[in-house]
Amino acid sequence: MPTRWQKEYAEASSSSCPPPETVQDELQRILDSSDFKGTPRRRKLLRYLVEEMLAGRDRELKGYTIATVVFGRDDDFDPQTDPIVRLEARRLRHDLDGYYASSGRDNAIRISIPKGQYAPTIEWSEKDIGEVATTVSLQAEQVAATDPSPRAPLGLLARSRRLAWGVALVLTLLVVSTGYVYWSRSGLVRQESSHGPALAVMAFATDGSNAEHAALGSGFADQIMADLSRFSGYRLYLPPATTSGTMTGDPMEIGDRLGLTYIVDGSVHFDAGADSIRISARLLEVDTHRIIWIGTFERPRSARSLIAIRDEIASAVASALGQPYGVIRKEESDRLRDEAAPSTSSHECVLRAFAYRRSFTAAGHKAVMTCLEQSVVRDPMYADAWAMLGWLHMDAGRFGWAVDGDAWRAFQRGLSTVAHALSLDANNITALKAQASIHHYMGNYPESERIQRRALELNPNDPDTLAQLGWRLAVRGRFEEGVPYLRQAIANTVNPPGWYRHLLAIDHYLNGRYEEMLETARASSIDGSSVSWSLVAIAEGALGHKTAAAEALAKMAEISPMLYRDPAAAYRRHQAIDSIIVAVVAGLRKAGWTEPEEITGLP
Repeated sequence: MPTRWQKEYAEASSSSCPPPETVQDELQRILDSSDFKGTPRRRKLLRYLVEEMLAGRDRELKGYTIATVVFGRDDDFDPQTDPIVRLEARRLRHDLDGYYASSGRDNAIRISIPKGQYAPTIEWSEKDIGEVATTVSLQAEQVAATDPSPRAPLGLLARSRRLAWGVALVLTLLVVSTGYVYWSRSGLVRQESSHGPALAVMAFATDGSNAEHAALGSGFADQIMADLSRFSGYRLYLPPATTSGTMTGDPMEIGDRLGLTYIVDGSVHFDAGADSIRISARLLEVDTHRIIWIGTFERPRSARSLIAIRDEIASAVASALGQPYGVIRKEESDRLRDEAAPSTSSHECVLRAFAYRRSFTAAGHKAVMTCLEQSVVRDPMYADAWAMLGWLHMDAGRFGWAVDGDAWRAFQRGLSTVAHALSLDANNITALKAQASIHHYMGNYPESERIQRRALELNPNDPDTLAQLGWRLAVRGRFEEGVPYLRQAIANTVNPPGWYRHLLAIDHYLNGRYEEMLETARASSIDGSSVSWSLVAIAEGALGHKTAAAEALAKMAEISPMLYRDPAAAYRRHQAIDSIIVAVVAGLRKAGWTEPEEITGLP
């Protein structure tokens, strides 16, 4: 009698799914490969998982069964105290990613273990993604090249929409023609990529049995979830509830059952004697039971209503966890750096794009651009990938990295790409910020500000949106408006990128606060950008520290010879007003920089 898996395969035969014997061949090919880094224990795990699936027993693949059958644990095995199955499954996922990034990259099919489950998925490999991405890019360039007025900003949006629909049509045809499918616990389904970590917020524990207090504990969970939903790149789940509506069960057990990456929980304590309320929140990693982050807050209870306190602290928790440079993104990015081999996940490409946007290196731009181009072909409905690709096109224009050397065309490509992201998700904050930035670099300042303020209205808890608005206001000379935004963004970010501080340093310099400028510029240099080191050099020179100024100039020249050759042109590229450019170049001269004779970039 055929197994359930075989029935599903037969029912899906019109989709040209991999037959069982092909899956067995692929399994053996993996196990025989010297590039598969799995230990003997993980090799045994992989064989067991695949063979159980082929035998139709994938629904029985539970942690307890795997621990006793594969890892030889006793019948009293407790997954809460012994996380061996979760850890080995996680390592096996990385082993498979490394294999398919090396010797297995040309294999006809791919075996993977999706996060949150032990049942493998089997799918046909993607073919010639790079070539298809190049074809799409070339088609976009051809459309832009036929534009009769390529430097007329007012006509760009309409053309962008037409181009976006054209690209979308090409990608839709590609996805239909490749017919991606995979097997999951529930049978044969369409491929749906994992767009970021999955998490749930548990009701906060409260003191005693006071009904109002209990409602506040549930209210914190609901409000944090609502505020987190404003950030893209997260999959949010409601934990199980009883008929009374209260969340129940051990958080880690719930996380395992739902296939979550993280759990957020906390407590609310009412101090009657001090008339205050103390809230503690924490982020837990489900796989390892590790506490990633703890935040504590205390507020006087009499000052405002409990609802107002709840909303304020929930916003602070959501901002700390969900922002582009917050706790979760940092954890995810750190994990990427620790991996031995790169992954092909579209979400990881987006994470790498955020990491690149801290230092803006040419090498990083090239690698991330390739990764994102592949992502939008592989995963054409992923708005964040399209939005980040729009950023990369803009950077190619503003930093002089465009292959054809045409910055304006690169900006047009960026607008077209971002327009497609917004056609998938009209309120995508990442796409709106990219669109606002591109308009800024095209000189459309009012439109840039309008779009950026819309993004801020949609998610006032995003420090990155605050920082970008503040940066653009300040670089156009509106320091009184821009600086408060920048300071607020830094105050609300665990590990802010260096560029958050660039205009603060310039503001200090223009007002003669050289010690404050040096402190701010050195804090910005943590990301190693050439602009940061130019500001360090200016501050050291203003303070008369010649040796330190010369060292900073040398670092600036090493990182960006272009900035060293013509700082006026480099700062003008960011749309800085003339008074800022004149002051910066004068400061560099005082630091020891000598202007080459052929440079005439000053106003």
